[in-house]
Amino acid sequence: MAKVFDRITPELQELIAAQHLFFVASAPLATDGHINLSPKGLDSFRILSPTRVAYRDLTGSGNETSAHLLENGRITFMFCTFQEPPCILRLYGRGEVITPDKATWKELFPLFPDLPGTRHIITATIHRVQTSCGLGVPLYTYRSNRQALVEWATKKGTQGIQDYWKQKNQLSIDGLPTPQLEKPTSEVTGS
Repeated sequence: MAKVFDRITPELQELIAAQHLFFVASAPLATDGHINLSPKGLDSFRILSPTRVAYRDLTGSGNETSAHLLENGRITFMFCTFQEPPCILRLYGRGEVITPDKATWKELFPLFPDLPGTRHIITATIHRVQTSCGLGVPLYTYRSNRQALVEWATKKGTQGIQDYWKQKNQLSIDGLPTPQLEKPTSEVTGS
C-alpha cells in the first residue's frame, strides 16, 4: 500500500543512505518527446534537507535530465531496496541544474566524492514523497561500484571531456538545449 509524505522522514533518509543505486526520471513537455530514466550510483546522491536533495551528474552518453530541467523542471527520483524489508521510494520535485558559474556550486561540490567527469550538480526541491510495497523487486547482493566511468573520464582528461561535451552533450535526443559548459575546470572534471 502506498504512503505519501510531504518530506523525507528520518527513516526514509536511512533507507536512501543504505542504497547503492537510484534512478532519475524526467521528460520533455512535448507529447511525442522521449521520457528519460537513468540509473545512478557512485555515491552521488545527497539529502540537503527533508525537502531538498542533490546529485552529482557525471558525463555520460546523453544529457537528457538537464535538458528537461531547463525546459520544465520536473524530476522524479526512485530508490528501491534489494534486501529486506522491501520498499520502493519515489521523490517528486522541481529540479535545477547547477553549473560551476553558479554561486551554489562551491557550496555543493565538496559534499560529493572527488570523481572525474563531473558535468553538473542537479538539485531538487521535493514536494511529494511516496513509498510503496516493493514486493515485486528481487533480492540482490551488492558487490561493488563499477570503475569504468571513472577510468574513462580520467583517461579523457580535461580537454577530452570538454570535446566530448561539445560532440555528445549539447542537445537532448529530442533536440532540446542543455546547460553549456564552455571551459571545464579541475572542479568540473576532477582532472
